[in-house]
Amino acid sequence: MKAIICRDPKEPMALEYGELPSPPLGAGEVRVAVKAAGVNFADSLMATGRYQVKPPVPFSPGLEAAGEVIEVGEGVTRLKVGDRVLGLASWGGYAEELVAEEKRFLVIPDGMDYVTAAGFSLTYGTSHLGLAYRARLKAGETLVVHGAGGG
Repeated sequence: MKAIICRDPKEPMALEYGELPSPPLGAGEVRVAVKAAGVNFADSLMATGRYQVKPPVPFSPGLEAAGEVIEVGEGVTRLKVGDRVLGLASWGGYAEELVAEEKRFLVIPDGMDYVTAAGFSLTYGTSHLGLAYRARLKAGETLVVHGAGGG
């Protein structure tokens, strides 16, 4: 499959476009044909070996992606072939296919396109954690956002 590949995370951003074998599909996992992928700071950290997760090389970065389910593994019950999904994986979103556990995917709501869905998981999660758990924002309080240049 076509993919953006990191062969040596010690080389600063040494990414290339090439071929990787399709990842195997295990029990409880879903294979998604990627239509769009999010681009995040964590992806650049992973591609330079500075992220807490260090995938075996070669690997395709990409924590979040959106696409269509094309295969389901044994024991998958919630998703089916043809579902439009967004996912948050450990890596692998910068490839034609992404395989991850079923629980890492959500069905994309009607009216949401793949590009929007692909950039949703980390931004939403970061915002929710910041507002609900860090700031403990409550109903009736006011929030001022001075800038929104990133997630």
